[in-house]
Amino acid sequence: MNEELSLREVRLVKLQRMRELGHDPYRVEKWERTQSAHEMLETFEEQKPVSFAGRVVSYRLMGKAGFAHISDGDGRIQGYFRKDDLGEVGWELYNLLDVGDHIGVKGYLFTTKTGEKSIHVSELQPLSKALQNLPIGKEKDGHVFYGLTDVDQRYRHRHLDLLSNADARRTLIDRMRITRAVRHYFDSHGYLEVETPILQIEAGGATARPFHTHYNAYETDVKLRISLELYLKRLICGDLPRVYEIGRVFRNEGVSQRHNPEFTLLEFYEAYADMETMMQRVEECFRFVANEVYGSPLLVDASCDEEGVGGGEKRSLDFGKPWKRVNLLQEIEGHTGLTHDDLSSLEKAQKALGHREVVNPATGKRINADDENNLGGLIEKLLEVFVEPTLQEPTFVVGYPIETSPLAKKDPNNPRMTQRFEGYILGKEVCNAFSEINDPIDQRERFEQQLGERAKGDDEAHPMDEEFIYALECGMPPTGGCGIGIDRMAMMLTGSDHLREVLLFPFMRPTAE
Repeated sequence: MNEELSLREVRLVKLQRMRELGHDPYRVEKWERTQSAHEMLETFEEQKPVSFAGRVVSYRLMGKAGFAHISDGDGRIQGYFRKDDLGEVGWELYNLLDVGDHIGVKGYLFTTKTGEKSIHVSELQPLSKALQNLPIGKEKDGHVFYGLTDVDQRYRHRHLDLLSNADARRTLIDRMRITRAVRHYFDSHGYLEVETPILQIEAGGATARPFHTHYNAYETDVKLRISLELYLKRLICGDLPRVYEIGRVFRNEGVSQRHNPEFTLLEFYEAYADMETMMQRVEECFRFVANEVYGSPLLVDASCDEEGVGGGEKRSLDFGKPWKRVNLLQEIEGHTGLTHDDLSSLEKAQKALGHREVVNPATGKRINADDENNLGGLIEKLLEVFVEPTLQEPTFVVGYPIETSPLAKKDPNNPRMTQRFEGYILGKEVCNAFSEINDPIDQRERFEQQLGERAKGDDEAHPMDEEFIYALECGMPPTGGCGIGIDRMAMMLTGSDHLREVLLFPFMRPTAE
């Protein structure tokens, strides 16, 4: 720590000297740039006058001359500095520079004896002084480069990660391009982008534990939204036939490789559509985004091998073909031996599990039906443990139990199940969709059922929402709806193995004083 403080003090002394020379870096408001670094190198022309600005990312002093690489974020170019060209003041300014400083330069383009395209600098102006010692990597070919490998520091100080790690920078930029491409897809298909409230009296639309806060102006306790669904469906009731929203939602739950309490959710709803329409939209959206961002629907993912184990060989994800479709109960039977009849009631499931050695492959422990309050919860637990890890290629799982699908239409052929599907890629859920309930009587019964689960101690059960029921009673057409986790989608498309890799500022536990 003392060394860091002493380095900072040295830089403060340099800053003071710059000011004494009449070149306070913080007083400069603007610097005209004729071209970016990339443009200068692409359209390089000897002796062409240029004006450029960026961050010093390498620095060498050799007698009465020196070199520095200057980065503008998207590219970098070398600057050649000579005392005879800069004059006494300009040369002293060069000697006061550190890696991390921003500078403006003027001069002309030329090629060095080693063949590197560079700027021969005739004028130098400091634009900011880096008082902190930025992460430095190893020297290579006479240059010193940034380097930051500590994971906690990368996430806690994302600005350092962006300027020091090219792969992390590329991933985060791709994530933003993915979000832009998603908007482009829905805009081009006649959807209206809308905004709905973040603070809500009842946080509905999903089964999750909300964050609580207080609205001082109204003296009312409110919750941060856990979903976008119920307000978007009210818009469908108002005869806006195609709507979507990309917004932050908040679920007061655990943190893991694939979960974050604050995340970005896309939800879209289409009148006169159903679950099949939503499958089509999901396939088209992923294909469109892959083409828009990467130029191809065929992507290579390096986060798992052919068995789905992390850190293995690269495998491809082909969004150019239809997604695979599987039935939830059939998949469970194939992996556990539990039949449709075994899973027709909680009592039968408990009996079947009591007689069979159904073991969680990850923990080696038997699956205990007594851990779940209802049959639907048990079925989805079996899905999570036995089926999800096997769903590597893009796959739709259809046929979800009614207990865990309080907003989905019943399957007319099996009232215990619903017209709902989830999409999976590389063993991770990326979307949840269904044919929406538009029967207000059925919806009230579902909410009442959820209130019963809440009374049993399930604090994630869906609340009653009278305002939403009223909207349904005013009339909602047959509607298909879907939610896609943008963070998860970005994980899949960028090949990232942790959700934090695609979040600009993941929440970090406060450091001890």
